[in-house]
Amino acid sequence: MDLKLTGKNAIITGGSRGVGRAIALGLAAEGVNVVVTARSQSAELMAVVEEARALGVKAFPLDASMENADDVLVMMKEADALLGDLDILINNAGIWLTGWIEDISLEDWEQTMDVNLTAPFLTSQYFAKINLAKKRPGRIININSQAAFNGSTTGHAHYAASKAGMVALTISMARELSSKGITVNGIALGVVNTDMIRGNIEANPGYYESRIPIGRVAQPEDVANIVVFMASEPASYLTGTTIDATGGMLMR
Repeated sequence: MDLKLTGKNAIITGGSRGVGRAIALGLAAEGVNVVVTARSQSAELMAVVEEARALGVKAFPLDASMENADDVLVMMKEADALLGDLDILINNAGIWLTGWIEDISLEDWEQTMDVNLTAPFLTSQYFAKINLAKKRPGRIININSQAAFNGSTTGHAHYAASKAGMVALTISMARELSSKGITVNGIALGVVNTDMIRGNIEANPGYYESRIPIGRVAQPEDVANIVVFMASEPASYLTGTTIDATGGMLMR
């Protein structure tokens, strides 16, 4: 299947490791030029950029503090300037702070909302404005979680609330933008073998697998394969949906 992605331009937030890294490299393998962002210009970020360049595409690193609205907007302007046009926006950056509801500080609550919900709103708004002004189509893909639908039982109510907000934002943006050529979709993840949760997986062997009908924890590349398709021309009839990519944990 020809995904018709060669020569497209994408920005991937939180792309220095884990799922974001896999998505950036998956898109690059299909000929997509990428801007990869992270909190800082780390060795990990530069490694992803170099791997993408080795695949024959243009690739650039950008750093931004996603809880800072000004940083987010500067990042989007720089990405637009580097690539010329933006065809694909992957809102992947997120944080997963821990705290039971009676213990969550206002600071932690606000930081979670800023990074997980306000930043994707700001990036999407900028992306929509520039593409509407140019009368260009586009793809927005929001990396979400099964917690958006199931809530949290492990001390992450603020995370779950931010992700539930992203579902509603995805639908609302799709209703407004799809008729103008910009599709908006999400993908709900379950347990993925990344730095964020690897310690928990190793500390409880077999526990997470027992909760997943497919019987294994996802690898970042499993997610990336789905996202690359969602960004492609053959997926152009998808909009306003959050795809279940949990190995059967969600089944909605």
